[in-house]
Amino acid sequence: MKVAVLTTSYPRYEGDAAGIFVRAAVERARAAGAEIEVVSPAAFRHFGVAYGHGIPGNLRRRPWLVLLLPVFLASFARAARRAARGADVVHAHWIPSGIPALATGKPVVLQLWGSDVALANRLPWAFRWVIRRSRVVVCASSALAADAAALGARDVRVVPSAVDLPAEVAEAEEPPHVLYVGRLSEEKGVRELAAAAAALPLVVVGDGPLRDVLPQAVGWVPHDELGPWYERAAVVVVPSHREGYGMVAREAMGHGRPVVATAVGGLLDAVEDGVTGLLVPSRDPTALREALERLLGDTELRREYGRAARERALACFGEGVEGDAMLGVYRDALS
Repeated sequence: MKVAVLTTSYPRYEGDAAGIFVRAAVERARAAGAEIEVVSPAAFRHFGVAYGHGIPGNLRRRPWLVLLLPVFLASFARAARRAARGADVVHAHWIPSGIPALATGKPVVLQLWGSDVALANRLPWAFRWVIRRSRVVVCASSALAADAAALGARDVRVVPSAVDLPAEVAEAEEPPHVLYVGRLSEEKGVRELAAAAAALPLVVVGDGPLRDVLPQAVGWVPHDELGPWYERAAVVVVPSHREGYGMVAREAMGHGRPVVATAVGGLLDAVEDGVTGLLVPSRDPTALREALERLLGDTELRREYGRAARERALACFGEGVEGDAMLGVYRDALS
């Protein structure tokens, strides 16, 4: 099975955080037997539209770049057609990649990740046609799948992204503390976290425009160096306003850590309230604090939830599960 993967974000060098989860998905599909060529803006002229702050962020900061979108897409389409000449299927990550994917004339598998769905929901007239013309639409969570169906997807599949699972689970550090990993931005619930965790032991890994809200943040840590941070934590918190998938929650579960998360998007698929962690309403600092205090103060409950979280991660988020599922999607797209 030969596949051309198109993506607007992909690591350009070792340690580059851009699109690392797309690269991980590519490697898992390769391990399952797919022969893949990747096309990203690192391989063609993107006129400053891609990378940096991401396409939406770049356009917000420099609105005149919107005038270059047609030439960006034309450049992307040329590179896509070259890569797709010998391919059976084209796999496009994010809706904008679906436009050059359709230009190849090959069967298209479109994968949605969350930020693109939020944009499509605001401007359905601009993106619905891409979703409708894709043979199969892949989403990492049930919430994204529902959005895709509402936008006109004909065939929607839920394929959870695999996470790195350690061979063993380590004991948390004492005294216990809460860990947040992620971008320090409005949609991640950073302001609510700061209010909820006041005077609580909180470790913050990440960076972003709201770093002054959580000044104790240590900055970005390479993804392959996050393991020890999860191991030391007693509880991991994911207070997002919206979350297409929730990779941090799933990685924490793989390390046997209970998760306190908001009941939004893909987090509903990951965290089972009262079993693998606690779910709280979005934008509710009081409920978030109560959940954090409850777990910090109850060692046995943390262990119970942590064991259940680890079991769920092993069963649902293993690498082989994702790779085999994607091969099945590619075959179905061909038929």
